[in-house]
Amino acid sequence: MPKKELPESFADSPDFVVSLARGLDIIKAFGSSDQEIVRPSNMRPADALTLSEVAERTGLARAVVRRFLYTLVELGYAVTDGKYFRLTAKILDLGYARLSSFSLPKIAERFLEEVTLETKESSSASVLDGDEIVYIARLQTRRIMSVSLSIGSRLPAFCTSMGRVLLAHLPVEALERYLKTAKLQRFTDRTISDPETLRKELSSVLKQGYALVDQELEIGLRSLAVPVFASGGRIVAAINIGTPAARITKGEVLQQFLPVLRKAAKNISSCLGHL
Repeated sequence: MPKKELPESFADSPDFVVSLARGLDIIKAFGSSDQEIVRPSNMRPADALTLSEVAERTGLARAVVRRFLYTLVELGYAVTDGKYFRLTAKILDLGYARLSSFSLPKIAERFLEEVTLETKESSSASVLDGDEIVYIARLQTRRIMSVSLSIGSRLPAFCTSMGRVLLAHLPVEALERYLKTAKLQRFTDRTISDPETLRKELSSVLKQGYALVDQELEIGLRSLAVPVFASGGRIVAAINIGTPAARITKGEVLQQFLPVLRKAAKNISSCLGHL
């Protein structure tokens, strides 16, 4: 029997399931990169969208979007108050099983628990993916950002503490490419958005071994991050602590939290080396 040739695009195949593709597009609409960091109204959940907004983001008809959203609600993957729709934690079942099978997230979560218990602050771990960081573990004590962060959440690398740690350890060529192409958007009046200024900041981060970001992503948020290395000195992740800026000074952040983070990073690296 002759081998069946694959189509140039599976979308052109009669086996392509259009309804599944549409459903995935609707799910992804809730995590679109163009979503605002700060919602204009405190009355609106930060991760909620109206039916019309989902239709606009996906380019699908409202009637189509309505059927998919109501199906997600019925299956427990979304909730609605009649106007706004939000994905539930159950949506993580679709991808978290694969992510949680990796050794790094499991190990990081174990030691982040110790960090959070000792500091009473939220802690996270992330990896670099293009121009963004992706959260692979998170322990949250309180909500200090206008958006909810969980495993799989993405944030710009250049103005986050974990992102700067990861960027600072890029090979020279990769960092130069990043500085030439990255969109350095200003989120607050403190955000470093000039490539040369960012270059100098990343050089300092590399030398000192940590990144302290003060209200550059969001006013009121201060965060500290350190690198996590695998065998051979290769950076594999970053871990951080986030804290309200009004509650603790930058000096206190370094004094109280840096030793705790460095200890956790060392322990994670040690465990990775024994795998």
